[in-house]
Parts: sequence; C-alpha cells; structure tokens
Amino acid sequence: MITRQVRCGNVYIGGGSPISIQSMTNVDSRDEAALLRQIAELTDAGCQIVRIAVPDMESAEVLGRVKKQVSVPLVADIHFDYRLAIAAMEAGADKIRINPGNIGSYDRIKAVVDVAKEREVPIRVGVNSGSLEKDIIQKYGSVTAEGLAESALRNLKYIEDMDYGNLVVSIKSSDVKMNYEAHKILTTKTDVPIHIGITEAGTPKMGKIKSAAGLGALLLEGIGDTMRVSLTANPVEEVLFAADLLKSLGLRKSAINFVSCPTCGRTKIDLQGLAETVERKLLPLEAELAARGLDGIKVAVMGCAVNGPGEAREADFGVAGGMGKGLIFAKGEILKTVDEKDLADEFVKTVEEHCRSLKQPR
Repeated sequence: MITRQVRCGNVYIGGGSPISIQSMTNVDSRDEAALLRQIAELTDAGCQIVRIAVPDMESAEVLGRVKKQVSVPLVADIHFDYRLAIAAMEAGADKIRINPGNIGSYDRIKAVVDVAKEREVPIRVGVNSGSLEKDIIQKYGSVTAEGLAESALRNLKYIEDMDYGNLVVSIKSSDVKMNYEAHKILTTKTDVPIHIGITEAGTPKMGKIKSAAGLGALLLEGIGDTMRVSLTANPVEEVLFAADLLKSLGLRKSAINFVSCPTCGRTKIDLQGLAETVERKLLPLEAELAARGLDGIKVAVMGCAVNGPGEAREADFGVAGGMGKGLIFAKGEILKTVDEKDLADEFVKTVEEHCRSLKQPR
C-alpha cells in the first residue's frame, strides 16, 4: 500500500520510499561519548534512523550535542513529560516518538504539536499492547487486534484534529498473530506511514523467529514503511537481522545472494562447515561490491552430485561437493576440482577474483 510521505532528517518514510531500518541506543542517554560510539556502530551496520530515550532534560541537552556530530537522523523517545518532547525538538531531534495517552492533557499535547509544526518535525504516534486505554480494553474485554487499531486511529485523529498530519504510526504487540491482524485493520483506515515491529520479541533466538514471521508477513502484504527488529541484544544485531530480512524478501538489494542446500545422507563433505566459512569470508566482498553499486551475484554451495551441479551451474559461482572433494563452477563452467581441506579458501578466492574484475554499473 502507498502511504503519505514524511521526512525524517535525510530519510523519507512512506510514499513508496524504500523501507528504512531503525534501532535504538541502549547506553546511558546522558553519556555523550557512549552515544556517539554506539551510533557509529549502528550506522556502520546499516541503521538509517537511530532512536534515543530522553528521560530527563540532561538527556535532551546531550541529544542536541550529539546531533551536531552525526549525519544519521535522530528520534527522541518521549514518555510522560511533554516538556522533554519540546526540549528534544529544540535541541534538533529529527522526529519524536510519543504515546499521547501518557503525555497528559490536551494543552500539553497541543504544546508539543505546535513546536513540531513550527519546526516541521514528524511525530510517531506509538501504541502497544501494554499501553491500551482502559475504555478500549473494557469495550473488547481484553487486548485485541481491533482494540490496538482503534487506539492508534484515535490517537492519530487527536493530533490530526490539531491540524497536524506530519505523522508516523506504530502499533506493536508481542503476539505475532494479533500484531498482524491489527495492522491489516489499520491499513484500511489510514494512509499514515507505518513503523512496524514486534515488541518485546525476546532474546536473539526467539526474537528473530518472531520478527521474521511477524514482520515478514506484513512486508509481503506491502505493509510497513520503516521498521525495527526488537531484540534483547546488542542493537547492532537488530540492524543486521533487519537488513537480512529485507534482502530475503527481495525488498532490499543484496550484492551477494548466497544459497546452500540442506544436508542429507548423500553429503560426503562437511557441508555446514563449508557453507558457514564461505558465507563469513564473503562478507567483506559483499560490502565492497555494494559500495560499487553491484548486486544480484548468486553464490551457491551445494552438497552432492544430485542437485549440486545443476544448482551450481545456475549460479554465477558455485561449488558442488563430492567424496572429500568439490567442483568449482562459474556461470555453469567447471573451473577446477579441489580437495575438501582447500575448498573454502579456493572457492572464495575464485569468487573474489571474478567479482573484482566486474565493471561498475553506469
């Protein structure tokens, strides 16, 4: 679906713009040096928008100093105190995230909106299953997809009635099915850009599973303009997984499309070890190729002679395992046979040599 477009710093959200990846710092928001280090790590990993918690005025002041030293858009995450939202915008925040329900009175929310309007700062209206209004819970009997969507629409209208439409909306639940159903309802009733995520997804193991299922389903439906994968982990891991998820869905170009077959009783080499080694060793090359504007290079690591040669021949570069050996292919042409102990290094070397000779696209 095509939503309206808003601008967050140098990143456009909605209106058919590419889906942007967000994450949130988890260091002390008053520690300027720590924030700068983590923001650098996040942007190096591919993060396009960084959110920072602003729990007090000192944090707002630090955000202002940090903003002057980074190019990535910064979002101020605000709860309860409307004065922090105003201070963060005055300090240079590119966007603010609020839940109108916990900001307070009409006058306080209006004061925030007035400053946002004056400075053209977009507001993300965030609703989640843990902050649903009491009357909505009473109406539906519990937290439901319908209730989440209704809450989001209510809060959007509250601000739109203040004559401000520079908005992004998010509705998040840790329940993957409820999260999906709430978004399906929401998209039929508003064209506001949507920030998607699975809140409280968990540790990397379960969090990635829930995020892949929940966010993947939404993205395949065309729902989502910007996203955060929420993990109980280093936020860099959130960014890397989000990028991989977008690549797997064909929503972001991948310099190297890496495929490998499952193991079976016909496999006569350490296929898992080979695939993991090749994938890891090709990471620097992928970054190099992406920087040169190259993409769509298919690399296949196959385990045996049944499917291996056929799949490998369809790839730009491929290897098919045998009895302690492997055949290396390029564009369907067998280049060499290599002992298993040398296979990973020789294959990576072959891919690197061929890729570095490719011309940069015009």
